[in-house]
Amino acid sequence: MKELLKTNNPVTLSFAEALLRDADIPFHSLDHNMSTLYGNTLNHIARRLLVDDAYLLQARRLLTDAGLHQDLALDNED
Repeated sequence: MKELLKTNNPVTLSFAEALLRDADIPFHSLDHNMSTLYGNTLNHIARRLLVDDAYLLQARRLLTDAGLHQDLALDNED
């Protein structure tokens, strides 16, 4: 699994999840509880979306085409 997206914006996260679901790309959402619990006091805990390595390029292309390139985790380049 590789990190695909990292954001504090719940609208961006929801949009990205909907795009991935529609494209039948399996993903995992991490840090939801920590972000909810500490999000109001510590704005440093972002939620993350992870996808399997086999879907990473397809998922990046999908989110880039949707205008979410600024939130992509590109430090995991292959």
